[in-house]
This record gives sequence, structure tokens and C-alpha cells, in this order.
Amino acid sequence: MQSEQDSSIQQTRLLATVFALASGVVFLNALTEMSATAQDGNDLRAPSAFANIADAQARSRALFSEAAKVIMGPRCMNCHPAGDRPLQGNDKHPHLPPVVRGEAGVGGPGNQCVACHTQANYTLLERATTYESIPGHPRWGLAPIEMAWEGKSAAEICAQLKDPRRNGGRDLKLLHEHIAHDDLVAWGWNPGSGRAPAPGSQARLGELIQAWIDTGAHCPQ
Repeated sequence: MQSEQDSSIQQTRLLATVFALASGVVFLNALTEMSATAQDGNDLRAPSAFANIADAQARSRALFSEAAKVIMGPRCMNCHPAGDRPLQGNDKHPHLPPVVRGEAGVGGPGNQCVACHTQANYTLLERATTYESIPGHPRWGLAPIEMAWEGKSAAEICAQLKDPRRNGGRDLKLLHEHIAHDDLVAWGWNPGSGRAPAPGSQARLGELIQAWIDTGAHCPQ
């Protein structure tokens, strides 16, 4: 009788162990999938990932579409609004407190960007209701209105970036230099506490833009 009870206890323990191990495997698989999804959502593929696209124009369009993950993201788009007011947050809502563009894109009289946005990001000692830090840079301000991207498709922004009248007077070489090396553009990957950085890195974005240029700078259709 005692032997049967011992055997039953051992079987119960074995089943519990198997169940625990199986549950652990399921949990780890789910965690791995979540991590992979998060990584894919915040990553930029290298130009080499598009090498299997034989048609140069199609490859060029695909390269720009990949770069558009950054260009159309909130870290860039929030400072390229179509209206007179900057945008904020990952949801790109209108700036609070209310501010205006002003003549030079740095705010209006008595309410300029530098009143809150200093030379560098400032992390609050106590978190505010909706943000943890105030972004900063020596040249903080809005892009000129002719460089507005808000509400446009990737194809429209692509055409705009190639037009010196609407990209700050840059040819493609200077456009690449700006995107790949400008320190204000670099802020997108160091946006301060509480903000998601732009996908990938500035170096990777520069590689994509150069490859896009090298394949003819074709725009998505």
C-alpha cells in the first residue's frame, strides 16, 4: 500500500515538473517572439537587404521606403509640420502649451523655443503628467514651411526631398550629408527620457539614402 502511494506521489511530481517545463518553454517562446517583433519594429534594414531586387528602380523605391521609417516617424515629423504649430509625442499631437512657428521657425515674440528648449535634453526631477524630459539642442526649432512633411505620403516627401526649392537648397550630395551627419538630425536617436528613438541609427539611415541616390533616387509609387 505504501509503495503504491509513493509511486502515485512520484507520478504526480513528475507530471508537475513536466507541466512546469512546458509552461516555461511556451513563455520563453512568447517572450522571444515579442522581442523579435519589437526589434523589427524599431530597426532599419541595411542596403544589402535589398540586393536581391534585380530592377534598379524597384530597389531604389524600396530603399527609400525603408528610410521613410525614420523620415515619417515622430522624431522627424514633429518638427516638419504643415501648420503654424509644432507637433509632440509619438502620436504627433499639437504642441502643448500652444506655441507658434514665428518668422524664423523658433517661436513668436515673447514665446520663443529657447524659453523651454535649452542646449541639450533636460530630464525632469519629477515626471510630469505626460512627459519625462524636455528636448533640447542649440538649433532647436521648426523646419521652414516649404519643408513641411505633415500629411504627405512617402512618395510626396521623396519628391520634395529631391527638389532644392523645398529641401533647403540642397542637391542630392548635400541632402545625404545633411541626413547622415547633421547633429540636429542625430537628436532623433537621442531624444531624451520618455521618448522612443528613431529606428536604427543615423549611420544606417545615411547608408540607405546613399544607396537610394546610387540607384537613381526613384520615389515610391
